Amino acid sequence: MGMLHREAMLVSTDWLAEHLDDDTVRVLDCRYYFDGRDGYAEYRAGHIPGARYFDWTRVTVDPDDPIAYRLASPEYIAAQLGELGIGDAHTIVGYDDEGGHFVARLWLALARYGRADRLRILDGGWTRWGLEGRPVSTEEPTWPAAHFTLPGMQPDPQLVVEAETVLRAIAERSAVVLDVRRLSEFTGEEVRARRGGHIPGAQHWFWQQSLDWDSDRRFVPREQVVESLRAVGVDPDTPVITYCHGGVRAAHAALALRLAGFRDVRVYVGSWAEWGNRDDLPIALGTP
Repeated sequence: MGMLHREAMLVSTDWLAEHLDDDTVRVLDCRYYFDGRDGYAEYRAGHIPGARYFDWTRVTVDPDDPIAYRLASPEYIAAQLGELGIGDAHTIVGYDDEGGHFVARLWLALARYGRADRLRILDGGWTRWGLEGRPVSTEEPTWPAAHFTLPGMQPDPQLVVEAETVLRAIAERSAVVLDVRRLSEFTGEEVRARRGGHIPGAQHWFWQQSLDWDSDRRFVPREQVVESLRAVGVDPDTPVITYCHGGVRAAHAALALRLAGFRDVRVYVGSWAEWGNRDDLPIALGTP
């Protein structure tokens, strides 16, 4: 496991504008909402020219797992991507309007199964694209079905961890467990599972701190991420396990930490959707 280089992971709006007619690039609109809005409706109202809509819940989530939002198998994800028209030779560029929040879930799936090299994230996404007044389309392109391969390998050992690994990390103090949800979820005031609260011993670090949220939602400089994490006792050499509710904000936080030079970052993908619904796992309430 190691840091990610920004130039290998992020692309600018200028770069994407220059590659909109590149047949080797597949642009995915990953907008999604938990507040009742319809991401596909937002896409149909206007999107980056040439982009297709991408629903992470249909492509990266195991439909048969009783725990919500768990990662699907490499065979399932590869088949979904191929059906969408993404093949092994394509470079995927994903964007949303939350700084790569939902694109990060695709990154987690591809990184877990050995193909993160195929993905780039549009830094600032739809937010920056709109602020710059760039062209918008309502046409939905179609791409011929393709063959996408996911080796099923895990180049980063234990990139995705289970609850038992989190329990060991707590007991052995071998990693910092980082809760990246809203503070109201952490304290237990906001309850989205059978139980509210947080994993005992977890540190709270809101995932949006990695983004210029009130402006164009690009990733903030590395030094800013490092400084905000040192405030909760985490430095780039500290082993970290991130979690949220469904493994999406946690994926974005893990990506942001890796981009900032943190070397050992893993994601508890079951997150609170599992932990908060299992009576055999301990919980804590209150402020950090």
